[in-house]
Amino acid sequence: MLDDDGYFGESVAAGYDESAAGMFASDVVGPVVDLLAELAGGGRALELGIGTGRIALPLAERGVEVHGIEMSRAMVERMRAKPGGDAIGVTIGDFSTAKVEVEGEADGGFSLAYLVFNTIMNLTSQDAQVDCFRNVAEHLEPGGHFVVEVGIPDLRRLPPGQNAVPFRVGDGRVGFDLYDDLATQSMSSHHVRVDEDGRGSYLAVPFRYVWPSELDLMARLAGMRLRERWDGWSREPFTGESKQHVSVWEKVAG
Repeated sequence: MLDDDGYFGESVAAGYDESAAGMFASDVVGPVVDLLAELAGGGRALELGIGTGRIALPLAERGVEVHGIEMSRAMVERMRAKPGGDAIGVTIGDFSTAKVEVEGEADGGFSLAYLVFNTIMNLTSQDAQVDCFRNVAEHLEPGGHFVVEVGIPDLRRLPPGQNAVPFRVGDGRVGFDLYDDLATQSMSSHHVRVDEDGRGSYLAVPFRYVWPSELDLMARLAGMRLRERWDGWSREPFTGESKQHVSVWEKVAG
């Protein structure tokens, strides 16, 4: 059941790092931090959906001043308990609308904003995703960058009449995505877990999938233009066979 923390309340936050352990590995985090530190260019960075600090903490260790927006207080509490977590400013709220003010700075005060690990899809309507781009643009300095990491909708794996795509089966866990409505691009991610004692848990989270070209239009509406698009954080070429992308938009000056 939802509370003020949305779908990522205490029951999810308590085991989040463990459930996503592979995403915390140094060979996964390293290329992300390398690229973001480069794009920050000595300026401030804003993470939308900062969570438990998977990216924010190592980025801060690189000397980048990081701020975050996060709806889940439970997730932020987990970050605060980690070394360096108290030094990162966090605004509690919806990252499509919440404002972060940096004292004494005009034009938002951030040289970089970023959304990683499919988090743009947590905004479950096109309007909210458009609002997110506009909100980011208001936080960025002219010439600042917005980075999004998100998967490509897996619709090619759906035969006629099927709307489910499994992404994890084994180790007492089953995970599958449901493409609920192709007209509105609504989908949901379902997680079933059975522990050794036989107890089970179930979590369903709604999403809205979004295409690269759609994101580019959202960026244009917010006064940004596409600078780069890669298959991943190591800057592999993006192709028609890519299953995800890392895209970088730049706020147009003036």
